[in-house]
Amino acid sequence: MKLNQIIAGGKPSLSFEVFPPKNTDSYENIRAAAESVAALSPSYISVTYGAGGGTSAYTVSIAAGIQEKYGVPALAHLSCIHSTRESVRRQLDAMRAAGIENILALRGDLVPGTTVEDSWHYHYASELVREIREYGGFCIGGACYPEGHTESPNQAEDILHLKEKVDAGCEFLTTQMFFDNNVYYNFLYKIREHGIQIPVVAGIMPVTNAKQIRRIVALSGTALPQRFRYILDRFGSDPKAMKQAGIAYATEQIVDLYANGVQAVHIYSMNDATVAGKIQENLSEILK
Repeated sequence: MKLNQIIAGGKPSLSFEVFPPKNTDSYENIRAAAESVAALSPSYISVTYGAGGGTSAYTVSIAAGIQEKYGVPALAHLSCIHSTRESVRRQLDAMRAAGIENILALRGDLVPGTTVEDSWHYHYASELVREIREYGGFCIGGACYPEGHTESPNQAEDILHLKEKVDAGCEFLTTQMFFDNNVYYNFLYKIREHGIQIPVVAGIMPVTNAKQIRRIVALSGTALPQRFRYILDRFGSDPKAMKQAGIAYATEQIVDLYANGVQAVHIYSMNDATVAGKIQENLSEILK
């Protein structure tokens, strides 16, 4: 099923993200963890793509397995920055053969020592979106950054690049994680002013580990509101309390989003079915 139909389906949707293994040795454990998340029957599951495409075969395998075994639509990530046009076409062939209909088109992370000006076939996600659209048959999503991409000099320029991606054929967007819903609402207002009218799925990260969030914030530039910092300060050294507090905070964010008319929420669940399941349970009546 195409995700644009799910996201615009008229009722709240809740989806989860899983990631593939980094090597063959961990494949079965990671596959089992991803399937335990899929067994919760979310609106859809997104399956990430390793840096440089190193886990691309696992992405397709896990996404296809989830669809076949659980009947949950899969959103396969595809990045392009260090890829050739031929390798991207091969990946699209593999996805089509596996029955995958939805792709999240990403530029991907740069390998240290390289820049987007280096002589690769693709430099920006908009080029990959255009490639997938020309290939045909897929519902194409893209990423967006409510607080601005770390490589953009300012948010205004970042939104202009986002508009290019949408004009290239992007049908929905999923945000980078945020911890203050006002950031998301302000971002929506700004992009609508620039003519970006496609659905924007709100990306939420339940923080269950203090070290995890400090590393993520350092990489993404995501700001932490003071009230969330208080939670980290109070419960960060107690793993069980931090997990409970992180789930509660994420649930509160999601309830506020749904209450304000946001239809689609995506959880960065880190292959943890207990976290995903608890949030789903907290929202059970709302999701009805």
